[in-house]
Amino acid sequence: MKPSIVLVGRPNVGKSTLFNRLTRSRDALVADIPGLTRDRHFGHGRLGSKPYLVIDTGGFEPLAKDGIMHQMARQAEQAIDEADVVVLVVDGRAGISALDKEIANRLRQSGRPVLVAVNKAEGMSHGVVAADFHELGLGQPLPISAAHGEGVRALIDLALEGFPEPAADEPAGDTVKVAIVGRPNVGKSTMINALLGEERMIAFDQPGTTRDAIEVDFERAGKQYTLIDTAGLRRRGKVFETIEKFSVIKTLQAIENANVVLLVVDARQDISDQDAHIAAFILESGRALVVAVNKWDSLDSYVREQIKVALEGQLAFIDFARFHYVSALRGQGLEALFRSVDAAYKAATADLPTPQLTRTLIDAVARQAPPRNGLFRPKLRYAHQGGRNPPLIVIHGNALDKIPESYRRYLERLFRDVFKLQGTPLRIQFNVSTNPFADKVAPQVKRREHRAFGKPAAAAPARPGSAKPAGKPRRPSGAR
Repeated sequence: MKPSIVLVGRPNVGKSTLFNRLTRSRDALVADIPGLTRDRHFGHGRLGSKPYLVIDTGGFEPLAKDGIMHQMARQAEQAIDEADVVVLVVDGRAGISALDKEIANRLRQSGRPVLVAVNKAEGMSHGVVAADFHELGLGQPLPISAAHGEGVRALIDLALEGFPEPAADEPAGDTVKVAIVGRPNVGKSTMINALLGEERMIAFDQPGTTRDAIEVDFERAGKQYTLIDTAGLRRRGKVFETIEKFSVIKTLQAIENANVVLLVVDARQDISDQDAHIAAFILESGRALVVAVNKWDSLDSYVREQIKVALEGQLAFIDFARFHYVSALRGQGLEALFRSVDAAYKAATADLPTPQLTRTLIDAVARQAPPRNGLFRPKLRYAHQGGRNPPLIVIHGNALDKIPESYRRYLERLFRDVFKLQGTPLRIQFNVSTNPFADKVAPQVKRREHRAFGKPAAAAPARPGSAKPAGKPRRPSGAR
């Protein structure tokens, strides 16, 4: 087991900056805005041969009784209870505060090993900047600069002191990354909590609660998954705050990095153009897709039929995806939902044999040949697989650049049915064969073309050695 290092502290002291430094990543959003991090954020790091787990937490206010700050405090409390080492991050430039003292009191009660990291100490005398924080009674304060890396190695050396060298890492199996996306307040975090069976994410009845893309590893039926909770995507014209713009970027990156995307829509709201825009981006990214229509338990039969009609109209272009009608709050329909996630991943990463692809292509042309384009009809010769996730089928032949889009869709549907590629987009690429002798047309062909257009044919050049001497008169018939 990797030792877990939990970063706690009041808002805006640099915990997320330190998290990025320890994990050598940019996974956590960082900005000079208090309360940016809300959920627990997990990351992996390594110091020499020692790996460790880092948990970033939101601004910790132990005395908060309600609202979003209370939810953030609950997340921090749970992280502290599960920690091997707690790092209390304080602001060396702002000095000690009453909230720092409250957090220190809570950490003393936890019984966990605690280190005090005095952040933002670059350019300052370490003795002076650390002097005030002896008052916390948690041992020797360690001046660091998370932004510049000063003192961070010494901090981690001290945190990992006493932990044994780990055994050889077991080979990791395939991990399926599942990004859960949708508009704000449709129940994405509630769905993750229902799948995990614990209050892992802050689920609050307020749009925009989740700001970062939070990854959660878990195991289900012997398979490894990584769930990615994302910020809600609003229409571009309604995104004004800088932080929300960064959240949108993180969500789009999560979609592109995922194996399967779970699009969550709210059954109690009208299916909007924004739902269609999100689905279109997923399709353009080539990700496997499953649609979860959440809050289905609160609707009567008439409204349910109306919602299904609206879904068929607005999201007809993703007819390859499976639709599930679920209630994340009550945990209804989630088992079947995850079976579709597994099926979509299997389809997206399927191996398609070349002989079977070519036979399917030949059968498709025999059933419906591509339409003529002028004097010629495109000729499809053979097919093979060109990629996975999404599956790419490469078709070779002549004049394939003249094939209309409707015939491409016909081939997509046929390949999808034959190979059972439900839940994933399918892409077809046409490779046009070229004639290597196109520029070396035989002279007799040129003469035929001239005759067809009523032009005198040019005399063919005589072969070497066969030309007769110029100017010699032709012998009359019968002359000796």
